[in-house]
Amino acid sequence: MRQHSKHDNIIIGISHGDINGIGYEVILKTLRDPRILEMCTPIVYGSPKVAAYHRKALNINDVSFNHIRSTKEAFHKKANIINCVDEQVRVELGKSTEEAGLSSYNALEKATQDLEKGYIDALITAPINKDNIQGENFKFPGHTEFLAEKFNTKDYAMLMVSETMKVGVVTTHIPISEVAQSLTKEAILSKIRIINKSLQQDFSITRPRIAVFGLNPHAGDNGLIGKEDKEIILPAVIEAKKEGIIALGPYPADGFFGSEDYRKFDAILAMYHDQGLIPFKLASFDRGVNYTAGLPVIRTSPAHGTAYSLAGEDKASPESFRQALYLAIDIYKNRQIYDEISKNPLRKYEINPNQVDESVDIEASEEEDNL
Repeated sequence: MRQHSKHDNIIIGISHGDINGIGYEVILKTLRDPRILEMCTPIVYGSPKVAAYHRKALNINDVSFNHIRSTKEAFHKKANIINCVDEQVRVELGKSTEEAGLSSYNALEKATQDLEKGYIDALITAPINKDNIQGENFKFPGHTEFLAEKFNTKDYAMLMVSETMKVGVVTTHIPISEVAQSLTKEAILSKIRIINKSLQQDFSITRPRIAVFGLNPHAGDNGLIGKEDKEIILPAVIEAKKEGIIALGPYPADGFFGSEDYRKFDAILAMYHDQGLIPFKLASFDRGVNYTAGLPVIRTSPAHGTAYSLAGEDKASPESFRQALYLAIDIYKNRQIYDEISKNPLRKYEINPNQVDESVDIEASEEEDNL
Protein backbone atom coordinates (compact mmCIF):
# COMPACT_ATOMS: atom_id res chain seq x y z
CA MET A 1 0.00 0.00 0.00
CA ARG A 2 1.28 3.47 -0.86
CA GLN A 3 2.29 5.64 2.09
CA HIS A 4 0.37 8.93 2.20
CA SER A 5 1.17 12.26 3.72
CA LYS A 6 -1.61 14.24 5.34
CA HIS A 7 -2.13 16.29 2.19
CA ASP A 8 -2.11 13.43 -0.31
CA ASN A 9 -5.25 12.60 -2.21
CA ILE A 10 -6.24 9.00 -2.67
CA ILE A 11 -5.07 8.04 -6.17
CA ILE A 12 -7.79 6.27 -8.16
CA GLY A 13 -6.87 4.46 -11.36
CA ILE A 14 -9.53 4.09 -14.06
CA SER A 15 -9.18 1.65 -16.97
CA HIS A 16 -11.14 3.00 -19.91
CA GLY A 17 -12.83 -0.25 -20.98
CA ASP A 18 -14.26 -0.67 -24.48
CA ILE A 19 -13.65 2.51 -26.46
CA ASN A 20 -16.77 1.97 -28.59
CA GLY A 21 -19.14 1.77 -25.61
CA ILE A 22 -20.24 4.20 -22.91
CA GLY A 23 -17.08 3.92 -20.80
CA TYR A 24 -15.73 7.36 -21.62
CA GLU A 25 -19.17 8.91 -21.33
CA VAL A 26 -19.67 7.78 -17.73
CA ILE A 27 -16.05 8.63 -16.87
CA LEU A 28 -16.32 12.16 -18.29
CA LYS A 29 -19.71 12.81 -16.71
CA THR A 30 -18.39 11.70 -13.33
CA LEU A 31 -15.20 13.76 -13.52
CA ARG A 32 -17.00 16.94 -14.57
CA ASP A 33 -18.07 17.31 -10.91
CA PRO A 34 -15.26 19.44 -9.34
CA ARG A 35 -15.92 17.90 -5.91
CA ILE A 36 -14.43 14.63 -7.17
CA LEU A 37 -11.00 16.27 -7.28
CA GLU A 38 -11.34 17.15 -3.61
CA MET A 39 -11.83 13.46 -2.77
CA CYS A 40 -9.24 11.82 -4.98
CA THR A 41 -6.73 12.14 -7.79
CA PRO A 42 -8.13 10.28 -10.82
CA ILE A 43 -5.79 8.74 -13.39
CA VAL A 44 -7.42 7.33 -16.53
CA TYR A 45 -5.54 4.55 -18.26
CA GLY A 46 -6.65 5.00 -21.83
CA SER A 47 -6.06 7.35 -24.73
CA PRO A 48 -6.07 11.17 -24.88
CA LYS A 49 -7.13 10.86 -28.53
CA VAL A 50 -10.10 8.63 -27.72
CA ALA A 51 -11.05 10.80 -24.76
CA ALA A 52 -11.06 13.86 -27.05
CA TYR A 53 -13.21 12.00 -29.58
CA HIS A 54 -15.85 11.22 -26.95
CA ARG A 55 -15.73 14.73 -25.50
CA LYS A 56 -16.50 16.12 -28.94
CA ALA A 57 -19.19 13.55 -29.71
CA LEU A 58 -20.93 14.27 -26.41
CA ASN A 59 -20.24 18.02 -26.44
CA ILE A 60 -18.58 17.85 -23.02
CA ASN A 61 -16.38 20.90 -22.78
CA ASP A 62 -15.93 21.25 -19.03
CA VAL A 63 -13.60 18.25 -18.54
CA SER A 64 -9.98 18.18 -19.62
CA PHE A 65 -7.11 15.85 -18.85
CA ASN A 66 -3.55 16.39 -17.74
CA HIS A 67 -1.52 14.14 -20.07
CA ILE A 68 1.11 12.21 -18.12
CA ARG A 69 3.53 9.37 -18.79
CA SER A 70 3.50 7.90 -15.29
CA THR A 71 1.70 8.28 -11.97
CA LYS A 72 4.66 10.31 -10.65
CA GLU A 73 3.59 13.16 -12.94
CA ALA A 74 -0.02 13.18 -11.74
CA PHE A 75 -1.47 16.60 -10.90
CA HIS A 76 -3.56 16.40 -7.74
CA LYS A 77 -6.12 19.03 -8.62
CA LYS A 78 -6.95 17.74 -12.07
CA ALA A 79 -8.00 14.60 -13.90
CA ASN A 80 -5.01 12.81 -15.44
CA ILE A 81 -4.67 10.39 -18.33
CA ILE A 82 -1.91 7.94 -19.34
CA ASN A 83 -1.84 6.79 -22.94
CA CYS A 84 -1.94 2.99 -23.18
CA VAL A 85 -2.98 2.41 -26.79
CA ASP A 86 -1.75 2.91 -30.32
CA GLU A 87 -2.06 6.52 -31.47
CA GLN A 88 -3.77 5.30 -34.64
CA VAL A 89 -6.60 3.62 -32.73
CA ARG A 90 -9.98 4.05 -34.37
CA VAL A 91 -13.27 4.61 -32.53
CA GLU A 92 -16.37 3.00 -34.06
CA LEU A 93 -19.22 3.83 -31.73
CA GLY A 94 -21.57 0.99 -30.95
CA LYS A 95 -19.44 -1.69 -32.60
CA SER A 96 -17.49 -4.60 -31.19
CA THR A 97 -14.08 -4.57 -32.85
CA GLU A 98 -10.79 -6.38 -32.37
CA GLU A 99 -9.07 -3.01 -32.01
CA ALA A 100 -11.39 -2.02 -29.17
CA GLY A 101 -10.70 -5.31 -27.42
CA LEU A 102 -6.95 -4.79 -27.64
CA SER A 103 -7.30 -1.24 -26.34
CA SER A 104 -9.34 -2.53 -23.39
CA TYR A 105 -6.69 -5.08 -22.53
CA ASN A 106 -3.71 -2.73 -22.86
CA ALA A 107 -5.28 -0.16 -20.52
CA LEU A 108 -6.28 -2.83 -18.01
CA GLU A 109 -2.81 -4.41 -18.04
CA LYS A 110 -1.04 -1.10 -17.43
CA ALA A 111 -3.47 -0.10 -14.67
CA THR A 112 -3.07 -3.49 -13.00
CA GLN A 113 0.71 -3.18 -13.07
CA ASP A 114 0.53 0.19 -11.34
CA LEU A 115 -1.99 -1.17 -8.82
CA GLU A 116 0.35 -4.05 -7.99
CA LYS A 117 3.28 -1.65 -7.51
CA GLY A 118 1.24 0.57 -5.21
CA TYR A 119 1.34 3.54 -7.58
CA ILE A 120 -2.45 3.81 -7.37
CA ASP A 121 -4.61 3.08 -4.33
CA ALA A 122 -7.61 1.53 -6.08
CA LEU A 123 -8.82 0.62 -9.56
CA ILE A 124 -12.16 1.29 -11.21
CA THR A 125 -12.70 -0.74 -14.36
CA ALA A 126 -14.99 0.70 -17.02
CA PRO A 127 -17.02 -1.95 -18.90
CA ILE A 128 -15.29 -4.26 -21.36
CA ASN A 129 -16.70 -6.54 -24.03
CA LYS A 130 -15.86 -10.00 -22.70
CA ASP A 131 -15.72 -11.37 -26.24
CA ASN A 132 -13.50 -8.93 -28.14
CA ILE A 133 -10.97 -8.65 -25.30
CA GLN A 134 -10.13 -12.34 -25.54
CA GLY A 135 -6.63 -12.99 -26.82
CA GLU A 136 -3.24 -14.46 -26.07
CA ASN A 137 -2.93 -12.52 -22.81
CA PHE A 138 -6.57 -12.46 -21.75
CA LYS A 139 -8.47 -15.75 -21.52
CA PHE A 140 -10.85 -15.02 -18.68
CA PRO A 141 -14.63 -14.70 -18.29
CA GLY A 142 -14.16 -11.15 -17.02
CA HIS A 143 -12.28 -8.64 -14.88
CA THR A 144 -12.81 -10.60 -11.67
CA GLU A 145 -11.01 -13.73 -12.78
CA PHE A 146 -8.25 -11.75 -14.50
CA LEU A 147 -7.47 -9.77 -11.35
CA ALA A 148 -7.67 -12.86 -9.13
CA GLU A 149 -4.94 -14.51 -11.17
CA LYS A 150 -2.85 -11.35 -11.36
CA PHE A 151 -2.82 -11.09 -7.58
CA ASN A 152 -2.48 -14.82 -6.98
CA THR A 153 -5.81 -14.99 -5.17
CA LYS A 154 -7.65 -18.32 -5.14
CA ASP A 155 -10.41 -17.32 -2.74
CA TYR A 156 -12.39 -14.29 -3.89
CA ALA A 157 -15.99 -13.28 -4.40
CA MET A 158 -17.92 -11.04 -6.76
CA LEU A 159 -19.94 -8.78 -4.47
CA MET A 160 -22.62 -6.53 -5.91
CA VAL A 161 -23.06 -3.47 -3.70
CA SER A 162 -25.77 -0.83 -3.40
CA GLU A 163 -27.30 1.29 -0.67
CA THR A 164 -29.98 -1.33 -0.05
CA MET A 165 -28.16 -4.66 -0.38
CA LYS A 166 -24.93 -6.53 -0.97
CA VAL A 167 -25.13 -9.74 -3.00
CA GLY A 168 -22.40 -12.30 -3.56
CA VAL A 169 -22.53 -15.50 -5.61
CA VAL A 170 -20.91 -18.90 -5.20
CA THR A 171 -20.68 -19.67 -8.92
CA THR A 172 -20.21 -16.82 -11.37
CA HIS A 173 -19.78 -17.02 -15.13
CA ILE A 174 -20.56 -20.68 -15.79
CA PRO A 175 -23.46 -22.36 -17.64
CA ILE A 176 -26.57 -23.08 -15.58
CA SER A 177 -26.15 -26.76 -16.46
CA GLU A 178 -22.90 -26.80 -14.43
CA VAL A 179 -24.11 -24.96 -11.33
CA ALA A 180 -25.35 -27.87 -9.21
CA GLN A 181 -22.25 -30.01 -9.76
CA SER A 182 -20.02 -27.03 -8.94
CA LEU A 183 -21.55 -26.50 -5.49
CA THR A 184 -19.63 -28.04 -2.61
CA LYS A 185 -19.67 -27.41 1.11
CA GLU A 186 -16.10 -26.09 0.87
CA ALA A 187 -16.90 -23.70 -2.00
CA ILE A 188 -19.90 -22.23 -0.17
CA LEU A 189 -18.03 -21.96 3.12
CA SER A 190 -15.16 -20.20 1.36
CA LYS A 191 -17.50 -17.52 -0.05
CA ILE A 192 -19.14 -17.05 3.36
CA ARG A 193 -15.74 -16.49 4.95
CA ILE A 194 -14.63 -14.05 2.25
CA ILE A 195 -17.82 -12.00 2.44
CA ASN A 196 -17.73 -11.97 6.24
CA LYS A 197 -14.13 -10.71 6.24
CA SER A 198 -14.90 -8.13 3.56
CA LEU A 199 -17.89 -6.78 5.47
CA GLN A 200 -15.63 -6.29 8.49
CA GLN A 201 -12.55 -4.99 6.70
CA ASP A 202 -14.02 -3.10 3.75
CA PHE A 203 -17.40 -1.95 5.08
CA SER A 204 -16.63 -1.54 8.82
CA ILE A 205 -19.44 -3.86 9.93
CA THR A 206 -18.33 -5.44 13.22
CA ARG A 207 -20.77 -8.35 13.37
CA PRO A 208 -22.06 -8.98 9.83
CA ARG A 209 -25.22 -11.00 9.20
CA ILE A 210 -25.14 -13.09 6.04
CA ALA A 211 -28.17 -14.75 4.46
CA VAL A 212 -27.41 -17.87 2.42
CA PHE A 213 -29.77 -18.94 -0.36
CA GLY A 214 -30.82 -22.42 -1.26
CA LEU A 215 -30.36 -23.76 -4.77
CA ASN A 216 -33.73 -25.36 -5.47
CA PRO A 217 -37.27 -23.97 -5.31
CA HIS A 218 -38.38 -23.54 -1.69
CA ALA A 219 -34.78 -24.30 -0.66
CA GLY A 220 -35.47 -27.96 -1.46
CA ASP A 221 -38.43 -28.41 0.92
CA ASN A 222 -36.35 -30.55 3.28
CA GLY A 223 -35.08 -32.75 0.48
CA LEU A 224 -38.30 -33.14 -1.51
CA ILE A 225 -37.05 -30.90 -4.35
CA GLY A 226 -33.38 -31.73 -4.68
CA LYS A 227 -30.80 -32.72 -2.08
CA GLU A 228 -28.25 -29.90 -2.46
CA ASP A 229 -29.89 -27.54 0.04
CA LYS A 230 -29.98 -30.10 2.85
CA GLU A 231 -26.80 -32.04 2.12
CA ILE A 232 -24.40 -29.32 0.86
CA ILE A 233 -25.62 -25.80 1.66
CA LEU A 234 -26.95 -26.36 5.18
CA PRO A 235 -23.76 -28.10 6.41
CA ALA A 236 -21.75 -25.12 5.10
CA VAL A 237 -23.96 -22.72 7.06
CA ILE A 238 -23.62 -24.83 10.21
CA GLU A 239 -19.84 -24.91 9.85
CA ALA A 240 -19.73 -21.13 9.36
CA LYS A 241 -21.69 -20.66 12.60
CA LYS A 242 -19.18 -22.85 14.44
CA GLU A 243 -16.48 -20.43 13.26
CA GLY A 244 -18.38 -17.52 14.79
CA ILE A 245 -19.83 -16.20 11.54
CA ILE A 246 -23.45 -15.07 11.67
CA ALA A 247 -24.62 -17.00 8.59
CA LEU A 248 -28.24 -18.08 8.33
CA GLY A 249 -30.21 -20.15 5.83
CA PRO A 250 -30.63 -21.68 3.38
CA TYR A 251 -33.50 -19.43 2.32
CA PRO A 252 -35.73 -19.63 -0.76
CA ALA A 253 -34.66 -16.74 -3.00
CA ASP A 254 -38.09 -15.73 -4.27
CA GLY A 255 -39.83 -15.24 -0.95
CA PHE A 256 -36.73 -13.69 0.56
CA PHE A 257 -36.78 -10.72 -1.79
CA GLY A 258 -40.55 -10.57 -2.07
CA SER A 259 -40.96 -10.16 1.70
CA GLU A 260 -38.03 -7.71 1.93
CA ASP A 261 -36.23 -9.98 4.39
CA TYR A 262 -33.01 -8.86 2.68
CA ARG A 263 -33.23 -5.67 4.75
CA LYS A 264 -32.43 -7.70 7.88
CA PHE A 265 -29.02 -8.76 6.59
CA ASP A 266 -25.72 -7.11 5.74
CA ALA A 267 -25.11 -9.39 2.75
CA ILE A 268 -26.67 -12.22 0.78
CA LEU A 269 -24.91 -15.21 -0.73
CA ALA A 270 -26.68 -16.60 -3.80
CA MET A 271 -25.76 -19.92 -5.36
CA TYR A 272 -25.48 -18.73 -8.96
CA HIS A 273 -25.22 -15.58 -11.06
CA ASP A 274 -28.80 -14.84 -12.07
CA GLN A 275 -30.29 -15.94 -8.74
CA GLY A 276 -28.57 -13.03 -7.06
CA LEU A 277 -28.00 -10.50 -9.82
CA ILE A 278 -31.49 -10.34 -11.31
CA PRO A 279 -33.10 -9.03 -8.09
CA PHE A 280 -30.05 -6.88 -7.37
CA LYS A 281 -30.12 -5.15 -10.75
CA LEU A 282 -33.88 -4.82 -10.63
CA ALA A 283 -33.56 -2.88 -7.39
CA SER A 284 -30.22 -1.11 -7.93
CA PHE A 285 -29.24 -1.11 -11.61
CA ASP A 286 -28.54 2.63 -11.84
CA ARG A 287 -26.53 2.79 -8.61
CA GLY A 288 -25.12 -0.72 -8.25
CA VAL A 289 -21.40 -1.45 -8.02
CA ASN A 290 -19.44 -4.63 -8.76
CA TYR A 291 -16.77 -5.15 -6.09
CA THR A 292 -14.21 -7.97 -6.00
CA ALA A 293 -13.98 -9.08 -2.36
CA GLY A 294 -10.99 -11.06 -1.17
CA LEU A 295 -8.30 -9.35 -3.24
CA PRO A 296 -5.34 -7.69 -1.52
CA VAL A 297 -6.12 -4.62 -3.67
CA ILE A 298 -9.29 -2.59 -4.22
CA ARG A 299 -11.23 -2.94 -7.46
CA THR A 300 -14.72 -1.67 -8.22
CA SER A 301 -16.74 -1.38 -11.42
CA PRO A 302 -20.15 -0.08 -12.50
CA ALA A 303 -22.85 -2.75 -12.56
CA HIS A 304 -23.63 -2.24 -16.27
CA GLY A 305 -21.95 -3.26 -19.51
CA THR A 306 -20.68 -1.47 -22.60
CA ALA A 307 -24.20 -0.45 -23.70
CA TYR A 308 -23.24 -0.11 -27.37
CA SER A 309 -26.76 1.02 -28.24
CA LEU A 310 -26.27 4.18 -26.16
CA ALA A 311 -22.72 4.99 -27.25
CA GLY A 312 -22.34 8.60 -28.35
CA GLU A 313 -25.99 9.42 -27.66
CA ASP A 314 -25.46 11.33 -24.39
CA LYS A 315 -28.05 9.08 -22.73
CA ALA A 316 -25.91 6.99 -20.40
CA SER A 317 -26.26 7.62 -16.67
CA PRO A 318 -22.94 8.01 -14.82
CA GLU A 319 -24.50 7.14 -11.46
CA SER A 320 -23.25 3.55 -11.25
CA PHE A 321 -19.71 4.62 -12.20
CA ARG A 322 -19.86 7.49 -9.71
CA GLN A 323 -20.93 5.08 -6.97
CA ALA A 324 -18.05 2.77 -7.94
CA LEU A 325 -15.64 5.65 -7.41
CA TYR A 326 -17.20 6.59 -4.06
CA LEU A 327 -17.09 2.97 -2.91
CA ALA A 328 -13.42 2.60 -3.84
CA ILE A 329 -12.60 5.67 -1.73
CA ASP A 330 -14.70 4.42 1.20
CA ILE A 331 -13.12 0.97 1.14
CA TYR A 332 -9.63 2.44 1.06
CA LYS A 333 -10.40 4.49 4.18
CA ASN A 334 -12.14 1.57 5.90
CA ARG A 335 -9.15 -0.69 5.31
CA GLN A 336 -6.88 1.88 6.90
CA ILE A 337 -9.10 1.93 9.99
CA TYR A 338 -9.28 -1.87 10.05
CA ASP A 339 -5.50 -2.16 9.83
CA GLU A 340 -5.08 0.27 12.73
CA ILE A 341 -7.54 -1.69 14.87
CA SER A 342 -5.83 -4.97 13.95
CA LYS A 343 -2.53 -3.59 15.21
CA ASN A 344 -4.08 -2.91 18.62
CA PRO A 345 -5.29 -6.20 20.20
CA LEU A 346 -7.14 -4.30 22.93
CA ARG A 347 -9.52 -2.86 20.33
CA LYS A 348 -10.39 -6.16 18.68
CA TYR A 349 -13.89 -7.53 19.08
CA GLU A 350 -14.20 -11.29 18.93
CA ILE A 351 -17.51 -13.06 18.29
CA ASN A 352 -18.45 -15.93 20.58
CA PRO A 353 -20.08 -18.60 18.35
CA ASN A 354 -22.24 -19.64 21.31
CA GLN A 355 -23.72 -16.16 21.49
CA VAL A 356 -24.71 -15.72 17.84
CA ASP A 357 -27.94 -13.73 17.65
CA GLU A 358 -30.35 -15.56 15.36
CA SER A 359 -33.32 -13.32 16.11
CA VAL A 360 -33.54 -12.37 12.44
CA ASP A 361 -33.87 -15.99 11.31
CA ILE A 362 -36.85 -16.82 9.12
CA GLU A 363 -38.29 -20.16 8.14
CA ALA A 364 -35.98 -21.43 5.45
CA SER A 365 -38.32 -23.85 3.73
CA GLU A 366 -41.65 -22.15 4.37
CA GLU A 367 -44.23 -23.09 1.73
CA GLU A 368 -45.76 -20.11 -0.06
CA ASP A 369 -49.51 -19.90 0.28
CA ASN A 370 -51.73 -20.35 -2.77
CA LEU A 371 -48.90 -21.26 -5.17
